[in-house]
Amino acid sequence: MSLRDIHIPVMLDRCVELLAPALERDGAVLVDATLGMGGHSEAFLERFPNIRLIGLDRDTDALRIAGERLAPFGDRVTLVHTVYDEIGLHAQGASAMLFDLGVSSLQLDEAERGFAYSKDAPLDMRMDQTKGITAAEVLATYSEGNLRRIFERYGEEKLAARYARFIVASRDQHPLVRSGELVDLLIEATPAAAQRAGHPAKRVFQALRIEVNAELNVLADAIPAAMDALAVGGRIAVMSYQSLEDRLVKQAFAAAAASTAPAGLPVELPEHAPRFRILTKGAEQATEEERARNPRAIPVRLRAAEKIREAT
Repeated sequence: MSLRDIHIPVMLDRCVELLAPALERDGAVLVDATLGMGGHSEAFLERFPNIRLIGLDRDTDALRIAGERLAPFGDRVTLVHTVYDEIGLHAQGASAMLFDLGVSSLQLDEAERGFAYSKDAPLDMRMDQTKGITAAEVLATYSEGNLRRIFERYGEEKLAARYARFIVASRDQHPLVRSGELVDLLIEATPAAAQRAGHPAKRVFQALRIEVNAELNVLADAIPAAMDALAVGGRIAVMSYQSLEDRLVKQAFAAAAASTAPAGLPVELPEHAPRFRILTKGAEQATEEERARNPRAIPVRLRAAEKIREAT
């Protein structure tokens, strides 16, 4: 099975439409801050034959696969192993930037990575398997209070306290090292009535993944850095898959698109004018047709903005 079959880029046509005005210029550079398996990047390189691509990813497996996929484009492509909060080091003056947040198709589909609660595997969840703490280590070493905190904050889990208590009680007898063990424990800890509201592991696995990869902290730094690095006239598009991500993007865009003039100032000085123009009305969603064709498009929220002046 080809990569085109197993990886369907989400909201591709809309992303192309939003970023196209910035990529039709001579010497345009697109930064794919979340390269993954290269589906979005491949499509942009095909549709805009004069652009160059800088692809960033922290996942070495993703970089290898994307490198093979994008090899036909030769020296138009530069791939960088990095976390995207370092985007400012690699993207100064970029024409367009694309973020496709959350866990990638590659990470979900490879059972041994431990991201999916539907597949039994070692509890790793690191996007960059060359460094950092694993989910198993989080479960083994965090206090009950800290486990409750991450389940509440990153998973918005109502049973956070109960799950944290069960995990701490269980790990004294049997360390949780596989996803199947954690799923079984969470099901045991979930009252029957609550199980009808969805799989008990969904929000806990999300919270662990975010904690292991420091996703929200990285994102909070990355979006402003990306906006600063864009050239004037450049555009940025961000796809989020859960409310915590989308809220950070919305806030960063809103701040950059607002006037900083003090209240009551009769004339807005140039240095107080908005730096960005919002291109989307709220957060756009995938079409019903795309959601039916590609279930991973169901939760996506897309926001985009254009840089209209540099900071002073």
